[in-house]
Amino acid sequence: MIVSFKVNGRQVDLDIDPRKRLLDVLHDDLQLISVKEGCGEGECGACTVLFDGQNVNSCLVPAFQADGHEIVTLEGLKKWPGFSTIERAYLEHGAVQCAYCLSGFVVSTVAYLKNQTEQTVNEDQVKYALAGNLCRCTGYTKIVEAVKDLAEHEKLKELFAEDWPYER
Repeated sequence: MIVSFKVNGRQVDLDIDPRKRLLDVLHDDLQLISVKEGCGEGECGACTVLFDGQNVNSCLVPAFQADGHEIVTLEGLKKWPGFSTIERAYLEHGAVQCAYCLSGFVVSTVAYLKNQTEQTVNEDQVKYALAGNLCRCTGYTKIVEAVKDLAEHEKLKELFAEDWPYER
């Protein structure tokens, strides 16, 4: 089965087994190693990607459903000028330990910040936005604090509004 979609701004056309998951195509076929399999059941968030701007667990998405859509992984986010601000906040808050879950958390953070409409952000909103991402090392307090700080970062808000490279 031929599928055509954009990954990190690049058009790809692949002949895939219709039973393959998006996770397998991204990680194994396209060598995007930030997309990791943790649970394979949509519980842990290690395989989270942006699918047309929304965070999804790629282990739950049949690869053929990506046809005609846009996928962004952590590798793609690293090319965006706002990524360094997100990376710095996670580091400054000590929100990184083993980093197995990190790409899923960062992708979910970007989805939340890009679509954020609230003027002020509270802890419950951030927890809701990150729900579905599990961390066994760092704990959530530091991650939530990093995202709360990012939600109030004016320059980042401007970058999301003006310089988001993956609009449809």
